[in-house]
Amino acid sequence: MTKQSCLVVGAGDATGGAIARRFAREGYETCIVRRARHMDDLNALAEEIGKDGGSAHAFGVDARDEDEMVDLFAKIEKDVAPLGVVVFNIGGNVNFPITEMTSRVYRKVWEMSCYAGFLTGREAAKVMLPRGKGTMLFTGATASLRGGPGFSAFAGAKHGLRALAQSLARELGPQGIHVAHVIIDGAIDTAFIKERFPERYALKGRDGILQPDDIAENYWNIHCQNRSAWTFEMDLRPWMEKMA
Repeated sequence: MTKQSCLVVGAGDATGGAIARRFAREGYETCIVRRARHMDDLNALAEEIGKDGGSAHAFGVDARDEDEMVDLFAKIEKDVAPLGVVVFNIGGNVNFPITEMTSRVYRKVWEMSCYAGFLTGREAAKVMLPRGKGTMLFTGATASLRGGPGFSAFAGAKHGLRALAQSLARELGPQGIHVAHVIIDGAIDTAFIKERFPERYALKGRDGILQPDDIAENYWNIHCQNRSAWTFEMDLRPWMEKMA
């Protein structure tokens, strides 16, 4: 494989980190991104990838900042390797009754989960279109399909991200760029779920919550699809989870 890079925007200690590790195992230069205040965690993930034989580059970037995102893509293309895969994996899951939802929180969730996805997709298109190939993967959630009580901000942002991915797929697919949207419908094996939802976490022994490495395997499989049968949308949920 000609040297390529895989960018994961929102590379935390669960899904994003697992995706970065999965692509690194295939020889991709993995570029992992979170806010600058998380650089210690990013550097730890990069070190872990390096110990496993991969190569990782950590960037402290605010994905909501247009100038920072433009500079990020330029730096990767110049100093690391051409981008073959771009993954947008930022969440923003908050729950407030509508009467307690502030405009500041609503705007912040939209900026994190939707607007930042637009910036990521736009900059990815700029570098992939001249080459006529590439993969963009956007992480969705149950809220991408339906809004639940208290999730007005998260559902609004995730609905918007799904619509963005649909538009990009229709625009860029005929030009060789594979755009896919992955709906994660269920609890993921994270410290947050373990601490806040112990009854749900207890289902782990029965494969009742999503495992980050298994999610990452599906991202890799989507990327490997032949263009004669591309997936746009995939739902991932544990076998005992209800349909969204």
